[in-house]
Amino acid sequence: ALWKTGWYEARMLAAFVDDPKAVTPAQMDAWAKDFDNWAICDTVCFHLFDKSPHAWSRIRVWRRRKDEFVRRAAFALMASVALHDKKADDARFLPCLPMIEAAATDDRNFVKKGVSWALRGIGKRSPALRDPAIALARRLAASSSPAARWVGKDALKDLARG
Repeated sequence: ALWKTGWYEARMLAAFVDDPKAVTPAQMDAWAKDFDNWAICDTVCFHLFDKSPHAWSRIRVWRRRKDEFVRRAAFALMASVALHDKKADDARFLPCLPMIEAAATDDRNFVKKGVSWALRGIGKRSPALRDPAIALARRLAASSSPAARWVGKDALKDLARG
């Protein structure tokens, strides 16, 4: 039904042309509620929401959500902010590591891939964040949780490359 209404196309276009400073938490929540695939979720987070002044607050809220693509959005947004927000102090990303660890046991495919993306993004952000990210990836790789093991091993492959 959303395809017929033009919702998908409008959101994809808006991700590239909307003013991130004008985006509100209510708008972000409404859009996230309608995410139904990784492509729209990641595109909106990577090209619009990560530039919003409300990005960090949505990460904290969405990481606890049950809906697969809203929860993925928290970690896609975390990865996007790690890549794009060059002015943010590295210390701001350290509290993300426990969030990643807590979500790593979520065995839903798109959530665990988002969690891995966030861990890899933070680990590649700077030398100061690399070691704590690798330490977390190693803990996850040794976990009894299959999802956490996958996240840890996936992140280690990428972070080992430097």
